Amino acid sequence: MRTKSLKKNKINVITLGCSKNIYDSEVLMGQLRASGKEVQHEAPEKEEGNIIVINTCGFIDNAKAESVNMILEYADKKDRGLVDKVFVTGCLSERYRPDLEKEIPNIDQYFGTTELPLLLKALGADYKHELLGERLTTTPKNYAYLKIAEGCDRPCSFCAIPLMRGKHVSQPIEKLVKEAQTLAKDGVKELILIAQDLTYYGLDLYKKRNLGELLEALVKVEGIEWIRLHYAFPTGFPMDVLEIMKREPKICNYIDIPLQHISDQVLKSMRRGTTQEKTTKLLKDFREAVPGMAIRTTLIVGYPGETQEDFEKLKDFVQEMKFDRLGCFAYSHEENTHAYLLEDDVPDEVKQQRANEIMELQSQISWDLNQEKVGQSFKCIIDRKEGGHFVGRTEFDSPDVDNEVLIDATKHYVKTGDFVMVKIIEATEFDLYGEPVN
Repeated sequence: MRTKSLKKNKINVITLGCSKNIYDSEVLMGQLRASGKEVQHEAPEKEEGNIIVINTCGFIDNAKAESVNMILEYADKKDRGLVDKVFVTGCLSERYRPDLEKEIPNIDQYFGTTELPLLLKALGADYKHELLGERLTTTPKNYAYLKIAEGCDRPCSFCAIPLMRGKHVSQPIEKLVKEAQTLAKDGVKELILIAQDLTYYGLDLYKKRNLGELLEALVKVEGIEWIRLHYAFPTGFPMDVLEIMKREPKICNYIDIPLQHISDQVLKSMRRGTTQEKTTKLLKDFREAVPGMAIRTTLIVGYPGETQEDFEKLKDFVQEMKFDRLGCFAYSHEENTHAYLLEDDVPDEVKQQRANEIMELQSQISWDLNQEKVGQSFKCIIDRKEGGHFVGRTEFDSPDVDNEVLIDATKHYVKTGDFVMVKIIEATEFDLYGEPVN
């Protein structure tokens, strides 16, 4: 008898890209587990199992290269008999499936972003509708992502997301509340609301921007103590959300609002539907409505036609606005986007130099803002223990992308997953050092 036939199938899911992909992988694993499959997330090589599912990212060049390299690595492992089957799903697969099938043919099957039932079938599992909201979470126990909508209707010239994720589709409030209740029962205390565009939430279902009503429903979920907003588009932002944020202690005084640029001519070419004047007023309104709110943004430098003057405007804006958190990307020329028709005329080294300059500027701003926190006490959630420190976050910080609060584990003990009052005793550009306050 061949031993191979006795081997129990073990599925290893590998996730590349953003938090929305993490969410999709969690849903996939929840469905697999419900069908009695043995499944794990990014298991170490010795335990990775014989069936691999790679959830890819296809957003910009670097992410695409990482996804392609991962596919090639497992195609090679399959050739060498180290794994039996390899399936590929996610954004890269959605966008480039014919090319991938041609160039890397020894993958068992490629799936798009909306083909979960087909992927499950290929893995010998059934799609269970009754499992709506049930997931196998991969994040630390205390927080989880809650995807409130999929896809995007915005016409931004540089962005390939609508090609990969389709039109904007909001999830109904009742479904999201049920999912939040399930997560809370499992010990989740912080919900991070994600979508390609939170601002648009509800327009398709309720014929109005309905993020405020969703928040009003979610704050009633017992066990959830923090609700955080990620990826709100600046144009048409529903201002009632700010009133709720100010009134409801559960909603973190934090927003992630990707602005991309500030020069009017660049914003117009990017098809962002806003101007420098409108953007500046919006941020001023945010800070007036919710004093002390942390604003995170992302910027793109080196967009086609970006002049030195446009870039200087952007630098001045960053200096003036003093964002609490900021990420900066060099423009990536993506085929089938509107901007692909433009000449990619900013040299790569200039793009990189501009991105470095913005981040250097932000580093100083972050240092100054962090020094102001020394001597103050903040409510922190403790995510994990790492080396000689317990690692936590304030309400002004999102996991993986923002500042962390480090507590010396040789002197203090705090419990992972708990909220703790922490006094900040020292600060660097991107980390705060603190001690628990009794």
